[in-house]
Amino acid sequence: MLPGMRRILLVHPPIYDFAAYDFWLKPYGLLSVAGQLRGQAEFLLFDYLAPRPNEGDPDAQTGTTVSPQGTGGSAKASGLDHGILPRYDRWGRGRFSCEQIESPAPLQCIPRHFRRFGVPRSLFVEYLKERGPFAYVLIQTMMTYWYPGVREVIEDVRRAWPDAAIVLGGNYAMLCPDHARGLGADLVVAGRDLRPLWTFLDMAPDPGQPTLWEAAGARDDSPLRVGALKLADGCPFQCSYCSVPRVYGGFQPRPLERSLAELELLTTRGAQNVAFYDDALLFEADQVLVPFLREVLRRGLHVHLHTPNALHARFLTAELADLMVQAGFRTFYLGFESASRSWQQGTGGKVFSEELARAVEHLLAAGADPVEITAYGILGHPDSDVQEIETSMRFVHTLGIRGMLADFSPLPGTPDGEACRRWVDLDEPLLHNKTAFPILRLGFDEVNRLKDLQRTLNRSIAANRCS
Repeated sequence: MLPGMRRILLVHPPIYDFAAYDFWLKPYGLLSVAGQLRGQAEFLLFDYLAPRPNEGDPDAQTGTTVSPQGTGGSAKASGLDHGILPRYDRWGRGRFSCEQIESPAPLQCIPRHFRRFGVPRSLFVEYLKERGPFAYVLIQTMMTYWYPGVREVIEDVRRAWPDAAIVLGGNYAMLCPDHARGLGADLVVAGRDLRPLWTFLDMAPDPGQPTLWEAAGARDDSPLRVGALKLADGCPFQCSYCSVPRVYGGFQPRPLERSLAELELLTTRGAQNVAFYDDALLFEADQVLVPFLREVLRRGLHVHLHTPNALHARFLTAELADLMVQAGFRTFYLGFESASRSWQQGTGGKVFSEELARAVEHLLAAGADPVEITAYGILGHPDSDVQEIETSMRFVHTLGIRGMLADFSPLPGTPDGEACRRWVDLDEPLLHNKTAFPILRLGFDEVNRLKDLQRTLNRSIAANRCS
């Protein structure tokens, strides 16, 4: 580290929830911010949710250091065998390590086991003592109802290094800024404008710099394995259940060369699977995605690509499907939500049944594996009565692909979220919980019935593939 160089700790907090699954979950926003400050500080990352390099390896690492010159050290993180061990599939998806805990008071009426996901708290406390002090601690926030994990991190930092300046950013900070300020951070970045952050840090960003993926490896001699990427920010749609327009704004493509530099950095770090975090990956594809994929093929960048965020089936042409499969896309998640035309029209008109069917046809013709094509449906929407969820599930099944029920979360500031105040207190973020709200809206038995039906339908798709 250069003399006088400040040390900044980046933290990806643990998750407190009924369920959590690693669908390529990385602290992308946090690392993107750090990337813009590359070379101006020594960055250390503690990721509670990072998988171990080798399951059962007692020398597994969760902390990585990146100095201004790019060299790093690592900190031991043993004792991860609490609760459920993480296991990952060939595409890099898997289970977080976790432990069962008591449900918080607002959620004790929900008949599900509550858990803390991530490495033990004691490891972070030990890390703080061994690796401090820090000038700043930047904490990424995600789901609004995951704030207990953020609060835990702040408490531990305050005890170990009370002079460190703590900054919160991300979805929770933007959607619930007043609540977030109550956790005791020194700065809550509550909007898309990052100038308050740069002023607070007294640093000048370089927006052309790629994400700081060199900080995300489990340790210096192990590959990153999984990464994330965005070609554009925001979304052109205004779906009534979605917070993306409020958090990320309208559709804004990123510079092509910056996106390619990020992908090359990921492959250099050993990433075999890369998930796109775009909210509108297929929008204006001829200007954004198509040039990117053609360059990926020209440069011979071999990596498996994935789309956990819902793709807009309306924009998936036969030519685009061919190019995506050729460039390395392996999993396809399509936004569908409902086969009810009136429901779709009332929530933004993102996609209709015939458009989903046409998109699936193009993907199958391009050689995509039907088991790796999934259509999302929303479970527990406030207008469930007109959504026709079971009809929608069966329609997806007729297309020969998997369905997935995405539990509805009533987010404040969205039209559909605000409509849920009749059922829950939106001022308590714990009640935005996506496991809890469908149960409160539809009932425990109906939620279980629909989820059991979805599993049955999906098993028949897999069985047909094997026969």
